[in-house]
Order: sequence, then C-alpha cells, then structure tokens
Amino acid sequence: MAGAAFAGMLAALPAPVHAERLKDLASIQGVRQNQLIGYGLVVGLDGSGDQTTQTPFTVQSVVSMLQNMGVNLPPGTTLQLKNVAAVMVTTSLPAFAQPGQMLDVTVSSMGNAKSLRGGTLLMTPLKGADGQIYGMAQGNVLVGGVGAAANGSKAQVNHLSVGRISNGATVERAVQSSFNRGDTVFLELNDSDFSTASRVVEAVNRRFGPDTASAQDGRVIRVRAPATSDERVSFLGALESINVTPAQTNAKVILNARTGSVVMNQAVTLDSCAVSHGNLSVVINTEPVISQPAPLSGGQTVVTGVSQIDIKKEPGQVLLLKGGTSLADVVKALNAIGATPQDLLAILQAMKAAGSLRAELEII
Repeated sequence: MAGAAFAGMLAALPAPVHAERLKDLASIQGVRQNQLIGYGLVVGLDGSGDQTTQTPFTVQSVVSMLQNMGVNLPPGTTLQLKNVAAVMVTTSLPAFAQPGQMLDVTVSSMGNAKSLRGGTLLMTPLKGADGQIYGMAQGNVLVGGVGAAANGSKAQVNHLSVGRISNGATVERAVQSSFNRGDTVFLELNDSDFSTASRVVEAVNRRFGPDTASAQDGRVIRVRAPATSDERVSFLGALESINVTPAQTNAKVILNARTGSVVMNQAVTLDSCAVSHGNLSVVINTEPVISQPAPLSGGQTVVTGVSQIDIKKEPGQVLLLKGGTSLADVVKALNAIGATPQDLLAILQAMKAAGSLRAELEII
C-alpha cells in the first residue's frame, strides 16, 4: 500500500542535521522582490476572445483606449468584439532592479475568453502596492496549451486562458532600498528558532570577530557591516557562504486530507492513549521492563520500555502498541489491517487531541 511505503520511507529518515549555508537559512532584511499587477487587453485572437455581452468591461476598455487615441465612436454604437480579451498582467520586481531591465510577465484572462493563443498584449502599466507605475508590459502572448475540436468533440491540453511573455515588461522605476544606509544589516531567519539564531551569531562572530553579530530575537540578527557599498557586497557574499548547523526543528506531521498522504520531518513517538474508530480500536500504553544485574555483579538496575505491535483481526479489530511506539510503525500497522487513508487521518487527529501525538499536526 502507498501508506506502508510512506511509513517505510519515514522510518528511514536520517537523524543527523547537516550544516547549511547561511543564505539558505536566512535572508537580508530589505532585499526582497515586489509584486506588480496591471490590467490590459489582448488583441488579435482568432475569434476566441471575450463574449462582450457577458463581459461589458472589455467593451468599456476598448472604447476608453480608442478615445485616448483620438477615435470617437458614434453614440449608440454597439461593439461586437471576438478577438479581444481583458486580462490581468502580473510579475515580480526583483531587488535592486533598475530602469531598462526586462522582466517576464504572466497574462491571465479575467473574462470568458476561450484562448489567448496568438494574441498580443497591448501596452499595460504595471503598478505596485503603492499605486505607482514601476513597469510597462507589451508583447506576443505564448500559451503552452493546445485545444482542438472535430466532429462535435473537443480536446484540450493544459490551460489556454493563461500565457506568458518572456522579457515582456520593462522596468520604469527603481524601488528605493536602505541597503547602503547605516553600518548594520539585519538577517531574518526563514523560520523563527532561538537555537538556530544563537548558532548563527556564534558562527558569524567566529568568522568575522567578536561582537560582529547579535541576536535581537528568535528571527532577526543584527550584523555590523562595512559602510562602503563595494566592501559591503563582498562582506555579505562571505556572510552568506558561512556554514551553520541549524537546530532540529519541531516534529511535524503533514496530512493531505484529499489524497491521504502522510509526511513527517523526523521520527515521532506516541504516548499512552486509546482510540476507537468504527470497528477499529487503537490502544497505546507504556509497559516498563526492569533489568536487574546479577547479585554482587556491581551493575545497575535499568528501566526500559518495550516497543511492540500486536495486530489482532478479531471482531472489533484491536491494534495494540506498547511503550514509545513510533508513529511510522503505527501507519504501517494500520495499513496492514486494512485501514483507509481517511481512517488514518481521523485516528491521528484523535491522538493529537488526546495528547499522545506531541508533534505539530498540519492538514492540507
């Protein structure tokens, strides 16, 4: 079964945590991309554009465009447009982008156009969250999908209402950056973790000297940097290349409610609990085993737990697990007695609610 294969893979997860480059664990505050969006028209379609009776904004956009070009339509004129589609144009403005730089854009139909294949995007301003124009987009739309109709039947491969224009936008305005201001930069960990933040500070100070870095909290780290731009770029290049061993993250179990997939980021053990689900019962308890040394041997008494799984296919199926059982073993055992993925999801949710499953449970 797929679940059993997942359990086998999870049980084989390696325990050691390896060193990672700092650039993979953190980013520099202020060095980020900015989303841009614009509304435009795609023309030149082969009869696959918006149906203007159902998308009046397409007609309004065409009329407004013609008026801006000095073309005034007679009052009462009704446009029947089949080769025009209203679209939204989106892209991201990279950090340090300068005027004249080219960007790829995505063009998405917002009406009921059947296809954007063969169309041309007219000049479209791209605005940021502040309402300012940062780019202009225009060009031929490339659609990766294919559609065909013959003898009353239709066939379609991929999506026809979304296309892409390579180098379809030109940057018109640069975003102001605080990169070269002051004598400090701030690192932001991708995931807040006090232990990892402490290790990053130790690694940076070991590489560049004491008091170079200091942690402000579990995510932000303050780093003293050179004032001149050239030295700062070299410094940050060396900073990002430092190897840091991140702290072990919290145990997490990801459940896909649609497919039944189970993914764990590390080995997870379960505490005592009892779960009843339909005709299936899951009982988990801890049974200590005491090992005593021989008389006068000088050894010590050791208390350990027994981890075993006993599956009984009897009326009211019982799955018995003892002592620190691994969640991977539970998944494997549940699949062995025919539990469905939905049964598995319900049981793990119940274990989490009862406090037996101490890992973070996320359902997607």
